Amino acid sequence: MLDRDIIVALGTPIGEAAIGIVRLSGSGCIALVEKFFVPKKKGLLLSKVASHTVHLGVICDREGKVLDEVLVNVMRAPRTYTREDVVEVYCHGGIVPVRAVLRLFLENGARLAEPGEFTKRAFLNGRIDLAQAEAVLDVIRARTENSALIAVKNLRGELSEAINRTRATLRSLLIHVEAEIDFPEDVDEMTVEQRLKQLRGLKKDLEKMIKSFHTGRYYREGLATAIVGKPNVGKSTLLNLFLGEERAIVTDIPGTTRDLIEEVVNVHGVPLRLIDTAGIREHVDVVEKIGIERTRRVIQDADLVLVLLDAADGLTEEDFQVINMVKGKNVLLVVNKIDSPVRKIDKKILHEELSFPVIEISAKLGWGFEELKNQIIAMVGNGVVGKESFLVTNFRHFSALTKALNSLNEAEKALQLGLPLDCLAVDLWEAWSALGEITGDTVSEEVIEQIFKEFCVGK
Repeated sequence: MLDRDIIVALGTPIGEAAIGIVRLSGSGCIALVEKFFVPKKKGLLLSKVASHTVHLGVICDREGKVLDEVLVNVMRAPRTYTREDVVEVYCHGGIVPVRAVLRLFLENGARLAEPGEFTKRAFLNGRIDLAQAEAVLDVIRARTENSALIAVKNLRGELSEAINRTRATLRSLLIHVEAEIDFPEDVDEMTVEQRLKQLRGLKKDLEKMIKSFHTGRYYREGLATAIVGKPNVGKSTLLNLFLGEERAIVTDIPGTTRDLIEEVVNVHGVPLRLIDTAGIREHVDVVEKIGIERTRRVIQDADLVLVLLDAADGLTEEDFQVINMVKGKNVLLVVNKIDSPVRKIDKKILHEELSFPVIEISAKLGWGFEELKNQIIAMVGNGVVGKESFLVTNFRHFSALTKALNSLNEAEKALQLGLPLDCLAVDLWEAWSALGEITGDTVSEEVIEQIFKEFCVGK
């Protein structure tokens, strides 16, 4: 049952701006705004105007007091974001007029929209599917142009179309299997080889989508990149270089950075979540020791670890302590301070001994910085970042795709073992249902509620 209440919320953040938007949706919202709208054009009634037209006037309260001069945009169902009647009131962007107009509608029949309720209504009314609804939030949260581009592709339905094509093929296969079970005399029997060929084609499509998540999730969530090393190796200087400003304090005193500093930067379209960590060493005080323990946890959770080394010091016992901590991680060795007159680290020998890729830089002077950024992108994207028609970016989608692939693997085993067609039908149905979780066709109400709780109010 769809909620037919009139909902209202701010469509813009509170603060000083050119305009502030109050957005309403639901049957009766046009009539509600009309009660308090005095148009500049005499005789104009919002209930009679054409859809998608904008009108100048003022909003007055019940006593006739003018709250603000506004523009009112009337949009009639079904050609709206929610597929319901929608009205947007464009106020002046100050806090007082926007709140006054919002309060007026709340006191006269509208209720405050829940987080994501406008988009939820668009989903429930069939304008978009669940994957597209999630893409709306991805567009809003995008940190780079590439992140936004991928989100817009998913919003336009490119992922959904691929999922729906796969589900249609699965359903066709499932219908044929069930027909063979129920009406064996009336249906042409498919050979095991024919079914295996179809299954393997479907598996190949799913595997491609699952593989794209490796790169796609970085665009949505950011690449968690830990900057680690011994004290005074230049970690904070490198962070400041990425940011283009002095975000972290840089001194010659060991242990200056004791807490984690996290910032997001755009590196060739990929959002990097850079985490500057405490220098790792022995014999430290209690506070610094806590910082080092946090560094260990950051390393465990990082997608990429930049291990900084001091070209002037050479490899020290503290460096090897850090290197031992990052074993098994995606590691890039960064030899810093190559501007030093004394250099005790040979890049080629270092790579041969430790088998990690190596980049040489001067964080202080910016030498080698472009090479560092290029190497980071090459390591996480294998040189194909941004070239896919679409990317799977959402862990929920990845999980559903993996579940579907596992079901198809079971279906393949059932065919190879010659199990009854009922077993094959169950596996096919489970794969079809798992893919439906992505678009929202087979998802639970609890999952839907959780997804829209992540949205802001007004969207």
